Amino acid sequence: MGVFLDLVVSTVTQGLIYALLSYGVFITYKILDFPDLTVDGSFPLGAAVTAVLLTKGFNPYLTLAVALLVGALTGLITGLIHVKLGVRDLLAGIITMTALFSINLQIAGSNLIIERTVNTIFSAEPAMALFGNLSLIYRKLIVSLFLTILFKIILDLYFKTKSGLLLRAVGDNNTLVTSLAKDKGKVKIIGLVISNALVALSGCIVCHEQRAFSSTMGTGQVVFGLATVIIGTTLFKKLNFVKGTTAVMIGSILYKVSIQIAISLGLPANLLKFITAALFLAILVLGKLQKGGVKKNA
Repeated sequence: MGVFLDLVVSTVTQGLIYALLSYGVFITYKILDFPDLTVDGSFPLGAAVTAVLLTKGFNPYLTLAVALLVGALTGLITGLIHVKLGVRDLLAGIITMTALFSINLQIAGSNLIIERTVNTIFSAEPAMALFGNLSLIYRKLIVSLFLTILFKIILDLYFKTKSGLLLRAVGDNNTLVTSLAKDKGKVKIIGLVISNALVALSGCIVCHEQRAFSSTMGTGQVVFGLATVIIGTTLFKKLNFVKGTTAVMIGSILYKVSIQIAISLGLPANLLKFITAALFLAILVLGKLQKGGVKKNA
């Protein structure tokens, strides 16, 4: 029973950490209608700078701010390539993602392990002062939950501001933004900056949780993010009182649980990306069938 409970707690923790990535994808995919592949590069970038800073003895909480900044920078670059240079949205993300693969290798190499003697956000103060009586697995859950809820609240508050409303309007009605004498390109750039900042933060916390960086850890993250957004928004689309951030957070947890169940049933761990792709395809097909059914009934 203890082993099963630990597995559940670990899976939920993973879902919470990756929910930050889902927030970012939610902004680009659901709000901006921007297929941003920068995610596969900004996620490991957050982990790369975190791993290097931790091994050099920096305060673990400082790495959160640094990850947010470097992630924001990648979003800015993708936005400028798209808006200022006129490159299509999909290609702009691919260009930045490709460049980031080399940059991540330059920063941290292909792999970097963080020694057990190095403190992370789960073992440093104030986490230890507040939750030092709990085992590490539960400290990870509480700290991850706190950070995920904190950024959810920040996002929800931001979406109510003038800038946040303009951001939502760009994806729904470009003409409206232009009629308000606002530069829709600038609004897109802001959205990409916020999105990739959150994605890099997710990569940062994953590095803290796993105590490791790998140059390939970003592969398929955009697929994961899209799947969680689709799961969450589909489950709660008829419940208007459920905010989009809440929906994708729950979608992230459910997706991680689905992956864990698949592995627990005996599927090899090295088929993880295959399982992810298969689940994403199933979600897309079910979503299309559901939409078709609605139209037919109407």
